[in-house]
Amino acid sequence: MQYNKVEICGVNTAKLKVLKESEKTVLLQKVKEGDKKAREELINGNLRLVLSVIQRFTNRGENLDDLFQVGCIGLIKAIDNFDISQNVRFSTYAVPMIIGEIRRYLRDNNSVRVSRSMRDTAYHAMQVKEQLLNKLGRDPTVEEIAGQMQLKKEDVVLALESIVEPVSLFEPVYSDGGDTIYVMDQIGDKNTDESWLDEIVLKQAIKELNPREKRILYLRFLMGKTQMEVAEEIGISQAQVSRLEKCAIKQIKNKN
Repeated sequence: MQYNKVEICGVNTAKLKVLKESEKTVLLQKVKEGDKKAREELINGNLRLVLSVIQRFTNRGENLDDLFQVGCIGLIKAIDNFDISQNVRFSTYAVPMIIGEIRRYLRDNNSVRVSRSMRDTAYHAMQVKEQLLNKLGRDPTVEEIAGQMQLKKEDVVLALESIVEPVSLFEPVYSDGGDTIYVMDQIGDKNTDESWLDEIVLKQAIKELNPREKRILYLRFLMGKTQMEVAEEIGISQAQVSRLEKCAIKQIKNKN
């Protein structure tokens, strides 16, 4: 994708048509009647929807042309499987289908391999979830999904967990101006007996810090608490904890 040209797969995204809900309803009815021209028009009229979905995956280093094509497959599946008798907006049904197709593509091309049977179970569970969502009008529970599949709840959970894409510890989860909080900032670090020497060194290094900075480092690195837990205990925001922690560590590094 070239951002200055706003072009994906040779398509100028600025010129993509956007259908009204009433137009989608008419076209979906025609599709169910076997109208191929209506199906093509419905696909072209929802390409912006695919484009909006793939924006969620732009930071993964994947080729956007590939993601766009895969997203279009999800869109087509949504069109072919959409139940017009249900009181559900098409986009509400299509977006999870498009996301699921893209995630399936990313998982199948991931270096971490999961057995075919495990993946099949997970994909079946995702399909059952969509069916129950349309039927119940809410997100189904794991128990309901497992019951529909006639499997143990633990087996369904294990299958779904096996295809969850790994998250980088350095992936940002919140940003307040220049204060960015990463995944690793929200993970506690419980110390073991082997780390007692590191604790002594740290205690010596923080002597010259102010009381609040000392408290934050103590809670974070000696007590193994997350930034969120520290923020709640001290009574400040997590962004402030992150900022003070980084400043304190920088002071320690400068003194050593």
